[in-house]
Amino acid sequence: MRLLTFQHNEQAKVGIQQKETVYDLQKLTEQFNQANDENLLMEYDLNDLDSLVIQNEEVMESIISVWQWAEKNIDSLSGVTYKWEDVKILAPVNRPGKLVCVGNNYMDHCIEQDVEPPKKPMIFSKWASCIIGPDDAIKLPEESVQVDYEAELAVVIGKKGKNITEEEALDYVFGYTIINDVSARDIQFEDVQWVRGKSYDTFAPIGPVIVTKDEIEDPHQLDITLELNGEKLQDSNTTNLIFDIPYIISYLSKGFTFEPGDIIATGTPHGVGVFRDPQVFLKSGDTCTIEIENIGVLENTVD
Repeated sequence: MRLLTFQHNEQAKVGIQQKETVYDLQKLTEQFNQANDENLLMEYDLNDLDSLVIQNEEVMESIISVWQWAEKNIDSLSGVTYKWEDVKILAPVNRPGKLVCVGNNYMDHCIEQDVEPPKKPMIFSKWASCIIGPDDAIKLPEESVQVDYEAELAVVIGKKGKNITEEEALDYVFGYTIINDVSARDIQFEDVQWVRGKSYDTFAPIGPVIVTKDEIEDPHQLDITLELNGEKLQDSNTTNLIFDIPYIISYLSKGFTFEPGDIIATGTPHGVGVFRDPQVFLKSGDTCTIEIENIGVLENTVD
């Protein structure tokens, strides 16, 4: 299932994407209940994907039932769909309890820096306040002249867990999305500690959808690319991850408890601007486009 948050008539709503069509989850559920004389999901806010992810162990079975019914009764549905181009796609979620990032986690990214791959995951965080959605503008801070892009696969956690084994780790995943780990390199390297340089407002574009884990056969076999103004600058595959997703989840869970809704940014491949020759940094008027296989395209302008 491809879940998203979209805006229609100034209201944020939860949708399910099928190709170029967005299905309104609340309206689908209302018509399901009317047709089947039920009151499924009526106690939940079906216009808040953050809440639904947090409550997913309670609601997802019912949401799947509604969607399966809708697919079988598509011709009898009324007023539940929108064209993708007619709605504003928002960040699918914007209130994660934790936004945890992994640095230097692609072998090709280590090679371009001429550094040894890390022995253990390099961990830092970004604040949730820097999350924006597709087509929102990345705002360049006045104090930085080296704002960089980073295409990354993001993991959305779906279940509370501590001391999770690698064998069980994927059971704790809700789904996958795209994140651009925008980074002010001059601030990042000046501070040594990376959080400030990584957490300026608008420095975490996310979206366009969360693809539930059942639709991603292997998250370690996904093509990942980034284009800046139409020029491809990052081109890799998640098979190049140094630490895979089960290892990352298990490793991190030994230190803190994961909660539903937490997000892990798994690292970026080679091609970032700071290590190019000549260097490439974002400037006003740029368009940054990330595509990850089976997830979609995340595009943002730069102001």
